Amino acid sequence: MQSYNMFPPEKLVGVAGLLVVSVGVLTKERKKQNILYIIGGLLLELYSILLKDPIFIVLQLVFTLSAAYDLIKNKGVDPKPPKG
Repeated sequence: MQSYNMFPPEKLVGVAGLLVVSVGVLTKERKKQNILYIIGGLLLELYSILLKDPIFIVLQLVFTLSAAYDLIKNKGVDPKPPKG
């Protein structure tokens, strides 16, 4: 009899990535938000690779690199609102 694993490892990686990105969306502090986006994005990137889905591989790569760029560019500090 074949056993059915309701939570295969690749699904757990995907769910973990989704949860981390979701917490990032709810976080107000920009540095923490970007760090959560990067961690979640890397987990979702791994999930995409495990699925061998080229569209989502590229999507997650762009998402993760964008968050990393924003973190580096702003040095983790919230940008000041424009004067006016």
